[in-house]
Amino acid sequence: MGQIRFLVTPPERITSEVLDLAYLAGADRTPWPVRVERDGDLLVLERGVSESGYLTIPWAVERHGLLALSTATLLERPDPYRLPLELARGTIHRLREQRFEWQAVGLSIPKEVDEELAAAVDEFSWAVVSQDDEPQSSARAQQAMRRALDGAQRLAAAYAEQVIAARRRTGGKLPSLLGARLSGPALDEASAKGFLAAANAALVWACWRDIEASEGDFSWSACDAHVAWCRAHGLKVCAGPLVQLDPQGLPDWVYLWEDDFENLMAAAEGFIRATVERYRGKVDFWLCAARANTSEVLSLSEEENLRLAAGCLELVRKLDPATPTVVSLDQPWGQYVSRRANASSPLWFADALVRAGLDLRAVMLEMNLGCFRGGTLPPSELDFSRQLDVWSLLGLPLIVSLSLPSAGGDDPLAVRRVQLPPGAWTPESQQAWVARYVPLLLAKPNVLGVFWNQLQDSQPHDFPHAGLWGPRRAAKPALRTLAAIRAACLGK
Repeated sequence: MGQIRFLVTPPERITSEVLDLAYLAGADRTPWPVRVERDGDLLVLERGVSESGYLTIPWAVERHGLLALSTATLLERPDPYRLPLELARGTIHRLREQRFEWQAVGLSIPKEVDEELAAAVDEFSWAVVSQDDEPQSSARAQQAMRRALDGAQRLAAAYAEQVIAARRRTGGKLPSLLGARLSGPALDEASAKGFLAAANAALVWACWRDIEASEGDFSWSACDAHVAWCRAHGLKVCAGPLVQLDPQGLPDWVYLWEDDFENLMAAAEGFIRATVERYRGKVDFWLCAARANTSEVLSLSEEENLRLAAGCLELVRKLDPATPTVVSLDQPWGQYVSRRANASSPLWFADALVRAGLDLRAVMLEMNLGCFRGGTLPPSELDFSRQLDVWSLLGLPLIVSLSLPSAGGDDPLAVRRVQLPPGAWTPESQQAWVARYVPLLLAKPNVLGVFWNQLQDSQPHDFPHAGLWGPRRAAKPALRTLAAIRAACLGK
C-alpha cells in the first residue's frame, strides 16, 4: 500500500472538509481510492498503488476563497512533503504551463499575467529558502498561491475575451446555448422577462418522479406549460432527465423493483415511451439519463447503472431518431471515486456509452459547485478549463449544467442535505463567479451550451441557496450578469 504524507502549517488547516474531500490522482486525472487521516500536524493519504500522483485538496487563499487546489506530481518518499509549499509549486506550474500553451496557439498574453507569475515565483523562492522557519515559509507559500491565482484569473479572462472575439469575427454571434432549468409552476411576468433576457434555451424538467408519481398516472400539466412557453418565445428546449438515478429523480413506487432489474428497466421504458411520444417534434434535445455514474440507489451495480443509461438512450433513439440525445454525468472531476469501492470514473462511464455505438450526440457535465458531498468544490479557472479540455477527448460536444450558492447557512427548501464549507458566499460572489467562468465556458469551441441548474430558491430545490432568484423571489445579481453575457456573446 502506498502512502504520501504532508506537513501542514498551521495544523488547524486539517479540517473535517480536508479529511473528507482530499484525494490523490494519477496522470489520467482519475482519483484513486484513498484513506485520509490526520496524525498531529501530518496529513496522511494511503492508497493501493505506489505510483506518482498529485494531491487535490480544499484550500483557502486570500481574495480567492476556498478552492480545490492541486500539487504538482509527487513521488512517494519517507519524508513528508510541506503541503503549502507543494500547493504553491503546483499552482505556479499550472499557470506557467497554460500560459505557454495558449501563447503557442496565438493568445496575446497580458503583461499583468507575467508580472503576477514573476511575483509568485519570487514568493515561492523565499518560501523554499526559509523552510527552517516553518510559519514564515508557509506564509510565503500562501502569497505565492495568491499571486499565481491572480495571474490565472487574468490569463483565463484574456483567453475568454480573445477567443470569443475571434469566433465572433468569423461567424457573428456564437451558436452556443445559454439558459436555465425550468420546473414547477409557470414563471410570473417579471421572472419570465428576466429569464428571456438571460437565455436562448431552457432545460425543461421532464423527470420521472414528478410526472409519474403513481404508477401509470401521468401528470403532464407543468411540463406541457413549460414546453409551450419555450416554443412560443423561440427558446431551444432540452427536455429531461427522463431517468435520474437518485431519490430526487425516481418515483417511490419503483423501489418495489429494487431487486428486479428487468422489471425496473421495463417501468423506465414505459415512462420514456409516453414522454417521448408526447413531446416528439417539440424538443430540440433529449436528456435521457442523469447521475447514473454517481448513483447509489436501488442497490444497482455499476454495470446495471450503465445498462440502464444505455437502455434509455437506445429507446429514445428508436422513438425519435431525428432529435439529438444527451446523457448527463455528475461530478465530472470524479472525486467520489476516491471514497467508493469499485466506482467508475465519469470519463470511463461516458466512454463506455460512446463505444457502445448508441449515437450519443452530446455529454452534459453537471457541476454543482461550492458544496459537498454530492457537489464539487470550486476549481481555479485554469483547472476548470483543463477539465473541459480533457472531456473534449471524447470527440462529442459538451453541455455544462451549473449551480453555485449565493449564501451560507441553512436552506429549509433544499432537498439535498449537503454541507457548505466556510466561505464568503454572497449574491455578489455568485455574480463574480458567473462573470468569470461562464465566458470561459462559452469560449470553448466544444461547449455547445451552458444551463444554470437551479432557478428559484422559493420552491423546493436540490442545492442550498443556488438559484437565480432568492427565497423572496427577487432576482439575484447573477441573473443580470447572465443577461449581459448573452447580449455580448450570443446576440439579443
